[in-house]
Amino acid sequence: MAEWFSSGRLVDGILALVILETIVLDVLWRRSRRGLPLVDLLPNILAGALLLLALRLSLGGAGWMPCGAALAAAGAAHLIDLRRRWR
Repeated sequence: MAEWFSSGRLVDGILALVILETIVLDVLWRRSRRGLPLVDLLPNILAGALLLLALRLSLGGAGWMPCGAALAAAGAAHLIDLRRRWR
């Protein structure tokens, strides 16, 4: 189990689940118009996925620049999400 954490395979699995969740939510929206459209979910999902990517890069031994770029992109996606929700 420790190998799953240290190698980053656990993060890979979580990222795969996030992608699957996004697809399922989009299909449900298109078929039933229940929930939220993908355009409203995407900035939030993207922010979380980019945080997971930064963790994966760090566990994989990537340098600070790729990790920092992923974190900056996650921050930008988060700000976009906040701007879209602000009322």
